[in-house]
Amino acid sequence: MDLSGTVALVTGGARRVGRAIVLELARGGCDVAIHYRGSASPARQLASLVEDRGRRAVTVAGDLSKPEDWPSIIQRTVDDLGRLDILVNNASQFLTPVPDTVGDFEVEQWEQMLRVNLVAPMALAHHGQPHLHAHGQGKIINLVDISADRPWPDHLAYCSSKAALAALTRGLARALAPAVQVNGIAPGIAVFPESHPEKLRESLIKQVPLQRAGTPEEVARLVRFIAESADFMTGQIIHLDGGRSIA
Repeated sequence: MDLSGTVALVTGGARRVGRAIVLELARGGCDVAIHYRGSASPARQLASLVEDRGRRAVTVAGDLSKPEDWPSIIQRTVDDLGRLDILVNNASQFLTPVPDTVGDFEVEQWEQMLRVNLVAPMALAHHGQPHLHAHGQGKIINLVDISADRPWPDHLAYCSSKAALAALTRGLARALAPAVQVNGIAPGIAVFPESHPEKLRESLIKQVPLQRAGTPEEVARLVRFIAESADFMTGQIIHLDGGRSIA
């Protein structure tokens, strides 16, 4: 796909990995809708940066845990930028108010996690489908996680939601072919949660064969590759984890 003049929607696009994805897609020629929930100021700053680079950008507020916000996120993108060619489901919830373990199981926590990490990407695909293939070819790229295959016992809801998102990625690839290609990326360590202490970070890096953490920019470059060059690929989930998934 030639990215020049296409429109991409990046959920959770204002900060961290999402920010890098927005900048990389803009560098490739995309106009970008930057979705955010609470990061209004970073989203506006990022939009200005994209515009300084010669591309159009809009900020789109929305709470992915609220079903009423799902269609408006798509509609605002199309209304302001005229079309939608690429949907990047980057936003996700990782931490929960209480420990995400068997002993601390709470139905409300699981429902919230699944709504944000699984149902919202499905809803955005549903509402975005007519627009994604309106100009001949569309792409959905879901950010999964290596924990979908190797779940952590202290983050059960998160890992389960990402495993379900991986299954959804493959299912949507079949359901939306040939007009829309659907693929996923399963990062390992791209950006540590701010709550992770240094000793934990060092311990996790020791488990990575390449002996380092990844970067948001590396994830963003893979997103751009899938959007721009992987035109005969669908239903695939690429592990970008320094070899952690095989260690």
